[in-house]
Amino acid sequence: MKDPKFVHLRVHTAYSLAEGAIMLPTLIHKLHDMGVPAVAVTDSANMFGGKAFSKYAADEGIKPIMGCQFLLRNADSDDIMKSKGRELDPDKLVLLVMNETGYKNIMKLMKRFYLDNTEKGWAPQLTLQNLEDFNEGLIALTAGVDGTIGRLLIENRKQEAENFTVKLKEIFGARLYMEISRIGTDKEKQTEEAFINLAYKYDIPLVATNEVFFLDESMYEAHDALVCISAGEYVSNENRRKFSINNRLRSEEEMVDLFADLPEAVNNTVRIAKLCNYLSKKVNPLLPIFECPEGKTQDEFITEEAYKGLDERMRKAVYFEGMTAEQKREIDEKYYSRLEYELSVIKKMGFPGYFLIVSDFIKWSKGHGVPVGPGRGSGAGSIVAWSLKVTELDPLKLDLLFERFLNPERVNMPDFDVDFCQENRYKTI
Repeated sequence: MKDPKFVHLRVHTAYSLAEGAIMLPTLIHKLHDMGVPAVAVTDSANMFGGKAFSKYAADEGIKPIMGCQFLLRNADSDDIMKSKGRELDPDKLVLLVMNETGYKNIMKLMKRFYLDNTEKGWAPQLTLQNLEDFNEGLIALTAGVDGTIGRLLIENRKQEAENFTVKLKEIFGARLYMEISRIGTDKEKQTEEAFINLAYKYDIPLVATNEVFFLDESMYEAHDALVCISAGEYVSNENRRKFSINNRLRSEEEMVDLFADLPEAVNNTVRIAKLCNYLSKKVNPLLPIFECPEGKTQDEFITEEAYKGLDERMRKAVYFEGMTAEQKREIDEKYYSRLEYELSVIKKMGFPGYFLIVSDFIKWSKGHGVPVGPGRGSGAGSIVAWSLKVTELDPLKLDLLFERFLNPERVNMPDFDVDFCQENRYKTI
């Protein structure tokens, strides 16, 4: 691939839930066709697609830059909460992973974002203290008009915007970039000159971005409908959140031309791409350990429970009145040979604990007033699942294949589809 002149650092995928409209494989194929050597995915308030992004991009010879668009505590919220009993919308801040230390820190920030700070009664968001504690290995983009600096400038609070700029500079040092975009909004025109002045005054490099939510103009209407569905709005309502047709994947040539008067802002996208060198490693699934009673191993316990459960199922649902000894032998051979085969596959693939865990929470639910569905999907083809009370369907009577669920020739995590009563499922959780 050719040396780039511009790298996209603000791409949202479908993992920006009900906001982004780009599937990861589609994005990577498109970038590969465009000859793009690197890209950053900065989904809104999550990194759900991080592992898949790293894999798809690396497989296509594209450098993945992992990141996230976080929400940052609006400092005015505390006063508003005291006087009016409500919070203000948080500001935005974009963080990009430079190395393994940065990846570990962004994971720590995710914990503060979703777990620690919400204990204070806030919606998920970060604080400046969080950033002070866990900023090493991370590059920060100021998020343009959606960031704290942008908001303060729009509110004509120029000194506060400058003070906040200084604070971010103290936290991130040379890893802070003043972000400017030219999607075409009034807010951009209102703030751009001030952004540039602050950047030059405090020696903060400029970076040009184009926040991407869909691939091209043909996707604009579909994306607009998606945003309406998310907000419960009608497309015909003019007074609603709208994106620009420029929130698409603009080409390198377009971005270079768009920022022809600020070439350093475009060049810095490439500089950032060179500074970010972390590839998420592929790891095997980490399953919790099911603690078996009396010191038994998981293999021993699942065998014991499966045979005990199948004995009970046979008595209640398979054996019939007046059956002969020969009929019973034929039935037993059919069911117990299938059970033994499935157990051998489950043990060989290392999934006894998974079956035991699912069986445990389903049995608990059924015993505590939480209705559970009979089972659906490929998991219904397992006689071990039936024996362990995970499903309520006899797979042999219904001619269901176990291999659709678990196959030693195709190593994948088993996946039970379990339906819980909507009103009581919180008890199980």
